[in-house]
Amino acid sequence: MINIKSDSRKIKPGDTFVALKCVDNDGHKYVDKAISMGASKVIVEHGDYNVETIKVDDTRDYITKYLKDTYSKELKKFKIIGITGTNGKTTCAYLLYQALNKAGLKAAYIGTIGFYIDKKISDLPNTTVDIVDLYELLLDCVDNNVLYVVMEVSSEGFYRRRVEGIKFDYAAFTNLTQDHLNIHGTMENYMKAKLQLFENLDKNGLAFINIDDPYYPNFYLEKNKNIGYGFKECEYQITNYDMNHLGSTFNYKFNNELFKIKTSLIGKYNLYNLILVIAILNEIGVKNIDKLVSNLTPPPGRMDTISYKNNSIIIDYAHTPDAVENIVTTIKQVTEGKIYVVFGCTGDRDRTKRPVMFEIVAKNSDYFIITNDDPHYEEPMNIVNDMINDNYNNYEVCLDRKEAIKKAINLLKENDSLLILGMGHQEYMIIKNEKIPYNDKKTVLEIINA
Repeated sequence: MINIKSDSRKIKPGDTFVALKCVDNDGHKYVDKAISMGASKVIVEHGDYNVETIKVDDTRDYITKYLKDTYSKELKKFKIIGITGTNGKTTCAYLLYQALNKAGLKAAYIGTIGFYIDKKISDLPNTTVDIVDLYELLLDCVDNNVLYVVMEVSSEGFYRRRVEGIKFDYAAFTNLTQDHLNIHGTMENYMKAKLQLFENLDKNGLAFINIDDPYYPNFYLEKNKNIGYGFKECEYQITNYDMNHLGSTFNYKFNNELFKIKTSLIGKYNLYNLILVIAILNEIGVKNIDKLVSNLTPPPGRMDTISYKNNSIIIDYAHTPDAVENIVTTIKQVTEGKIYVVFGCTGDRDRTKRPVMFEIVAKNSDYFIITNDDPHYEEPMNIVNDMINDNYNNYEVCLDRKEAIKKAINLLKENDSLLILGMGHQEYMIIKNEKIPYNDKKTVLEIINA
């Protein structure tokens, strides 16, 4: 257990508190709280306190160096696999975590859906947790004799310096599409944030890059050993595929040899996820990959399907234009009846993607309902007004998410599909500063069981 903390709420008597400056907060505001909780030492940039006080120029630099110097030898006991990209991080990381464990290589997962070793241990506040918390998780992995840590690495994690000083043994890039522009401002800045994963790759590490993505050349750094995957000619090339509502089969070429894979996952985007997992497993040296991959299941809240009266209700975390288009068009291909969608846009986030997502859903569904999705401090109707386009009339607005889902379920007739998008695995909805208990799957089951 690390006895230096950056969260005053986690202080135990005798701990050291480091006051980290973040983009939207300042740990110096919580020094007195940390002392009242029992902190015997504080690391600060300014101020005088009645406990041992160390003043430094930059507390973030201090904690990065302290953690690296103190624990770097411990972290060499396993390999760290970092996966970044707009979409696919969670699915790729979770599938890889499963596959490594099935292969007898004990693995941990750190990312959007929580912290897993053998089973889920805890939820996490962010896809990429802050650096002190991250070291806590990594040291838990050491204590549990983990061999591989599979970790989602978000652009926000780099922007907020949450992974500084961590060396990755493997780095993977899935894709880059519009998201988080409220933080990064431009796609160029967004890309540069993700590029830091590849700049922090160990000198003997491997970089896996989706060569079908327009941004891929930026990730081919000369200092790295680069491995391409995708449909274009590369090291791991998908040559053809077939898909129906039961699953997919596809062939891929590696070293001029063809391999066939069967999976229950559907959607071209999932083929990208799977070929990345296959590439990493193969480079690690895992055997019988085709059998391992065929038995993998998606993470919670990703293409989570419930059968209801010969209809399908699909819950998915899709919350970017690219992710929404991928899942809606995929389900459209395998649905005999009508397509219905329930979705909204998150508040206090990139406003420019709202009308784009609206149009994608409007064009690809028979009818859809706009509802709440973590409005944060924004007025829900302001979010809706940003979304709607008067050229379409195949929708309605119902801000009560449970009521919206109930309305959509009642529309289902025969062989229809209902997509409930945006919240996926989440167990609460964020309205202002409150986290209100809520889960899409639980809501669906409650409605259909009633």
